Amino acid sequence: MRILFIGDIFGRPGRHLVAERVPELVKQRGIDLVIANAENAAAGFGLTPSIAIELLGLGIDVLTTGNHVWDKRELVEFFQQSEHNFNENARRVLRPANFPAGSPGWGHFEGKTRRDVPFAVVNLQGRTFMAANEDPFRAADAILKSISAKVVLVDFHAEATSEKVAFGWYLDGRVTAVVGTHTHIPTADERVLPKGTAYITDVGMSGPYDSVIGVEKELALHRFLSGMPARFEPAKGDPRLCAVIIECDRDTGRASAIERVMLGPHEHHQPGKQ
Repeated sequence: MRILFIGDIFGRPGRHLVAERVPELVKQRGIDLVIANAENAAAGFGLTPSIAIELLGLGIDVLTTGNHVWDKRELVEFFQQSEHNFNENARRVLRPANFPAGSPGWGHFEGKTRRDVPFAVVNLQGRTFMAANEDPFRAADAILKSISAKVVLVDFHAEATSEKVAFGWYLDGRVTAVVGTHTHIPTADERVLPKGTAYITDVGMSGPYDSVIGVEKELALHRFLSGMPARFEPAKGDPRLCAVIIECDRDTGRASAIERVMLGPHEHHQPGKQ
């Protein structure tokens, strides 16, 4: 079984590249399950219901988010309405499970692939250099007790590499994969841990790389050089899709391989090559 996880989709350039490249990648590599972090898909900050539905319509099975999930008020209302009137699309959009009790939305999703394989996706957020949410380690323990699927992917949206690495070791052998998001910078430490969990510290951003983590360079430089606040605008140039492909046993959930993917608009993916 093969899982495609797409790193932080940033703004329109990221969405367009996902629409252009993902169907081809799914067909070429025989992908069974597609997951993407989409917390910055709406002009680089937040996610709207219409964009969520657009991305799900491209064949993405589950969308994860992170600290920018509440940037667009419409998504809060989307979750709140869906808690009273079941909405399949809303249920496939996650917010970190360790947010304060009573937060709208859901932190994990269980479903079946098109080949009828049970799977689960868990969304959690780190605490180091980020908001003081509930302990993600203990939140993971509680969620995993309730999940029956063997194939389980965890999106750990966190800042500190140490916290991400520790989290990977903590869940080794208990989930199929722990993939890091949030920094928008892909790391080169992908590996399968000893007990069968695929791991990478950060998948990277799917968006404009002629930028400072997605933002127009001049605006980011102005803030660094002047110390003055500035309104950030999403950049447009050099869009790239960053993702990982994880191979695992459908019956045990144990991972056997993880491969980084970085693609521009016209590049052809060659397995095993970046």
